[in-house]
Amino acid sequence: MKKVAITLAILFGAVILIGLILPTGYEVSRTTVINAEPEKIHLYVNDLNKWDTWEPWRDEDPSLVITIGDKTSGVGANQSWVGKDGNGSLTFTQSSPQKGIEYELQFNDGMYKCAAALQYDKKGENTEVLWTMTGDMSFPVVGGYLALMMDSMAGPMFEQGLDKLKKVAEGESN
Repeated sequence: MKKVAITLAILFGAVILIGLILPTGYEVSRTTVINAEPEKIHLYVNDLNKWDTWEPWRDEDPSLVITIGDKTSGVGANQSWVGKDGNGSLTFTQSSPQKGIEYELQFNDGMYKCAAALQYDKKGENTEVLWTMTGDMSFPVVGGYLALMMDSMAGPMFEQGLDKLKKVAEGESN
């Protein structure tokens, strides 16, 4: 019994030590190619009233209640939400019909903050769209572990959203 307790104490100590030295910064990114001009894609990305045609979050959480602010497009456009996993908000900080948007995200009453962007890169008759999110989980021990998991948690949602954006921008039904 004593050996089991010592082994468990060593494992617990190792988990804590590793958690303290893991990097807490993360970046999630996914890309797709859309057969549309950046300006057409921007019609859906830049207007929060049109996000419901492509964003993936409601598929994951049907209880999600989204409140769009008074400004719905361009720099300063914002929305907030409440769902089963908490609350959050986003605010557009940059917007360009040729380059895309950048926005700040806050989760759980501002406890977690990150930056995100949907960027366009014209490639002949197509446009490559890159969706990124970067942040830092700088709370002790668990932050590094959460940062390691961010790509596997958010990445599939980005893929789903980009697939839906592609269909909408190319004129297909959802």
